[in-house]
Amino acid sequence: MTRLPIYQVDAFTNEVFRGNPAAVMPLDQWLPDSLLQALARENNLSETAFLVPEPEDSETDYHIRWLTPTAEVPLCGHATLASAWVLFNKTGWQGDQVRFRSLSGPLGVNRGKEGWLELDFPALGIRPLAVPDLLRKALPETRNLVFEVPGDTNYLVVLDDAESVRQACPDLRLLAQLGSQGVIITAPGENCDFVSRYFAPGVGIDEDPVTGSIHSALTPYWAERLGKQQLLARQLSARGGELRCELTGDRVRIAGQAAFYMEGMVVLP
Repeated sequence: MTRLPIYQVDAFTNEVFRGNPAAVMPLDQWLPDSLLQALARENNLSETAFLVPEPEDSETDYHIRWLTPTAEVPLCGHATLASAWVLFNKTGWQGDQVRFRSLSGPLGVNRGKEGWLELDFPALGIRPLAVPDLLRKALPETRNLVFEVPGDTNYLVVLDDAESVRQACPDLRLLAQLGSQGVIITAPGENCDFVSRYFAPGVGIDEDPVTGSIHSALTPYWAERLGKQQLLARQLSARGGELRCELTGDRVRIAGQAAFYMEGMVVLP
């Protein structure tokens, strides 16, 4: 019988039951991919992060992988932040930074002030796109300001204002036909610089509560549009979350808080 530790942390919030819940499972070595997927499916959260220590001579500290209930994804912010919180607070990690090897290259998380953790992610460029018919049908609010994120699997749809983002009600059945392609909707903020929501029903996530990774594309876009490098962002899901973002060359710093929810043990036969 095998016992595996598991933690659940609400990311991008300082309150339990808000932000985005992620499961974090530190492992001694990698399990078969089919078992990782089964565990993520059983956890039934938008992402489960799996961590395995790297060799001592490696430039990174842990290898991290993120799985939704149906698929592995190349980049995930909230589960990375949750993983760093677990390492800093539950496993005795002594440093002020932890470095991860991932499908999106090396990622870092630093301890910040007042319980904030800062992700070091790649800045992702975007390019204009003719609006796909399926996207316009699924999200009638779509204007002609639509982009694709070549370094990721997302469309970026810019709406007129925060209320349009808040009230948007896409047809999730149609969006699911996009497969692995997710949809970010965004607009200028009211009491912040910009707001967003994120939908990816094709990979088992109808709406993600708070999505750190999409800010790798949102931060460069809004930094250029607003003419500022430091931005305050809010995700307008039912749970909601707040992120402090900064564009630094070809990297993006995404800071958030975390609230610990539970820990336990997975028992496998």
